[in-house]
Amino acid sequence: MKFVVSKITYKSRRMSNNKSRVWLPLIFALVLISGIVLGYRIKDNAVPGSGFFSRDRSGTVQEVLDLISKRYVDPIHEDTLADAAIQEMLNHLDPHSVYIPAKDLQQVNEDLAGKFEGIGIEFNIFNDTINVLSVLKGGPSEMAGLQVGDRFLKVGDSVVAGNGITSDKVRKLLRGERNSKVSVLILRDNSPVQVTITRGIIPLYSRDAAYMIAPGTGYIKLNKFSETTYEEFMEGMETLKEKGLPKLVLDLRDNGGGILQEATQIADEFLDGNKLIVYTVGSHTPKQEYRAQRQGIFEKGKLVVLVDEGTASASEVLSGALQDWDRAEIIGRRTFGKGLVQEQYNLTDGSALRLTVARYYTPLGRSIQKSYEKGMENYNEEVIDRYHNGELLNADSNKKVIGQPYHTPGGKLVYGGGGIMPDVFVPLDTTSIDTSISQLYRKNTIGNFVYRYYVHHNGLFQQYKTPAEFAMGFRVSAPIMEELVNFAKTDSINLNGISEKDRQFLSERLKSLFARQIWRTEGFYEVNNMDDPTVKKGLEELAK
Repeated sequence: MKFVVSKITYKSRRMSNNKSRVWLPLIFALVLISGIVLGYRIKDNAVPGSGFFSRDRSGTVQEVLDLISKRYVDPIHEDTLADAAIQEMLNHLDPHSVYIPAKDLQQVNEDLAGKFEGIGIEFNIFNDTINVLSVLKGGPSEMAGLQVGDRFLKVGDSVVAGNGITSDKVRKLLRGERNSKVSVLILRDNSPVQVTITRGIIPLYSRDAAYMIAPGTGYIKLNKFSETTYEEFMEGMETLKEKGLPKLVLDLRDNGGGILQEATQIADEFLDGNKLIVYTVGSHTPKQEYRAQRQGIFEKGKLVVLVDEGTASASEVLSGALQDWDRAEIIGRRTFGKGLVQEQYNLTDGSALRLTVARYYTPLGRSIQKSYEKGMENYNEEVIDRYHNGELLNADSNKKVIGQPYHTPGGKLVYGGGGIMPDVFVPLDTTSIDTSISQLYRKNTIGNFVYRYYVHHNGLFQQYKTPAEFAMGFRVSAPIMEELVNFAKTDSINLNGISEKDRQFLSERLKSLFARQIWRTEGFYEVNNMDDPTVKKGLEELAK
């Protein structure tokens, strides 16, 4: 009997389970649909982040942006607002953690990569017309026949003359993928000429010059540290070594830094053994040391390094390492004082975050980073304050004590916490600070004049084959100066009352700029260095 009851009970349970299997899918579907509908209603009506599923504080920024987007009285650009919110947040960290919007990222990356894809010209806009200032030797434009002095009328189907064209618009029209073609209509000798250019890889050189500045003495000028800097440096050094190189001037003035590894590789070429070059450490970043690893190209020769208030970051790493090991004499003025290491993180919307992750320290352990405790405005104006308080002008400023003292192996006293203090001070040349001369640069009047004079007197310059020959044979005559004075009047700049010293400065600068027009930066520095006081001081120190 128990067996029968048990059997009936089992059968009834199985029938009940079969009914449940029939209804379960339907019940599940109804619950799922209800959940979806309820979820959308919550999303449309509730304050973001509220309720049971509320987000933590990290979602507050998005919550505020959502409320502004839905409720604010006027239309807004959400991307612009979000970018500003992110940057304001980073401003509370340090001066060098930055957010890079997607529209700016390509140009930033190109600068670090040391190349971009385009046609290979330098241009400027005069009287609402694009003028070709220079053509890259061996580049796409030279191969297509473009010349200095050509003026652009159209790029593709776009008219680019007389319609308020901007430099940014020109770059967007001329740049493009390698091997793609762009058709341009130019005006040459008052006649229209159609030219088709095949775009290519255009280098952004970080080495401005490498030449023999004196018998047995080489000169190399670096303007940044990009992915190609070490390679460019070595090419320059090998060329100079072939000419005999017991002495070297390394110019890092106005070099704002860049990729740390490029600077440490160059330091390795000057330091022997296993010497420490720099080390980095942060709260979430373990200590990392960078050391000399190979036989360097210039471990024994005499070396001076030129620096100023524009020398920053990776440039300070290189200068600091050479100073700490008594390897080089540092000449000029106190460097900027940036000793923070940034890493770049690409974000999902195409933008990027360049975040400070560590500090770097010279071999003796000194931090180069100057204080930013008084806020961003004070930090950004600190270099200007140096001028007003006389630090850039007075030799006594080189005795200014900044941060903790350290002693090099040779017994030299150095300091940390505010840039690299030079071993030999050279004051700022204040000639160009005269108001009228400053206006020449601010309005680009002097650049416009040099270009126009060169184009209209091309035959005068063709007789010079090298910058050295030009430096010795060319002089800025009184008629040329008079033309500049008259040209400046068109920009409401009066040069008639300038001092003889200022007039001499302008004459020397015009000569350097004419050399730049012919031979680009190599020509400029080869001519300009002949009258540069910091370069002269460097050569004096090498001669001792």
